[in-house]
Amino acid sequence: MKLITAIIQPAKFKDVKDALARKGVTKMTVSNVSGCGQQAGYGETYRGQEVEINLLKKVILQIAVNTDFVEPTIQAIIEAARTNNIGDGKIFVTKLDECIRIRTGERGKEAIG
Repeated sequence: MKLITAIIQPAKFKDVKDALARKGVTKMTVSNVSGCGQQAGYGETYRGQEVEINLLKKVILQIAVNTDFVEPTIQAIIEAARTNNIGDGKIFVTKLDECIRIRTGERGKEAIG
């Protein structure tokens, strides 16, 4: 079991969600966040004042998958989120020691589904 955490551009979320659904991955947690990486933000003028925007809007997806879904999930995210520009995002894969479905008490692979 793995936990895949992907940070992507908000504009690419629908494409990523659709690509994941085609691979059979439909269970996820999604959050809107702010952050910056290599692109480090940008400057703009607002009401005559120069303003530096260094925290950009991003979307985080957290997807718990069984081992056989790890690579298809990663590939779907990469293919749908890639624009070949700085700021496309990152994917983190971490080992998931345990998963428990609260409703049924199922554990492990069965709890992830």
